[in-house]
Parts: sequence; C-alpha cells; structure tokens
Amino acid sequence: MSELQALAESVLAHMLAGDAFTRALGMQVLEIAPRRAVVRLTVRDDMVNGFGICHGGVTFALADSALAFASNSHGNVTVSIENAIGYASSASVGDVLTARCEAESTGRRVSFYRVAVTNQRDEPVAHFRGTVYDTGRRHT
Repeated sequence: MSELQALAESVLAHMLAGDAFTRALGMQVLEIAPRRAVVRLTVRDDMVNGFGICHGGVTFALADSALAFASNSHGNVTVSIENAIGYASSASVGDVLTARCEAESTGRRVSFYRVAVTNQRDEPVAHFRGTVYDTGRRHT
C-alpha cells in the first residue's frame, strides 16, 4: 500500500469515528483513495418525501459526504465553500444509491470536485459539483 493510500484510509477512519450523520443514514464507504471516494446508501422508508420518493436532501447528503471523504483524503482539513446539485431522476425506497467523487482540479487552497450519483442499475440520479477550501491544517 502506498503512503498516500495509507493516509487516505487513516483520515477516513478518523472522520468516520465522529460522523454520526453518516452512520444515521446508513452510508457505507466502498472505496477511498487520494482525492477519490465511493459511498453508498440504501433508500429507506424514513428517507422519502411527501411524494413517496427519496428526499433530495438525502441524495445531496450522500454526494456531500463523498465530497468530504475525497477532499480530505490527502491529509489536510478541507471544508465546502460552494456546492450545487442537479437531479436527473428520482429514487424510491429500496433503491441503492452510489456516489462516486473525483477531483476535477486541485489548487493550493481551492479545489473542485464532481460527484456522480447513480442507482443500482447504474442510471444517473444526480450530478453534484463541490468546491472546497483547504484550511492548511493537518488531520490529527
């Protein structure tokens, strides 16, 4: 295992230890690598809106968590400064959503990431773009 991969896994473990929200939504991190993450969740009954479909906030939260794990994986604490999402299709109870996040452009302080959210049939559910600020502080 490379030093960068070991760092990404260490940062992920540190972040997950205190991340009650990710646990509450039942998210699972399937992959972590430097500036990349894949996160999954299954849509539950308590995640639907008044139309009986997955609440957009759940999809946003999944994408945002993938962004957080990917953007922090290099060892510095990063925080979101702007995020945007477009919904391509709805999801229903029982659907398995997967968020795949990758860096588009990384700078000294500001970096851009894209997240594709798909369902279990690999159909697009949402497209997310996140901008993060690198605080310069190392994860402890």
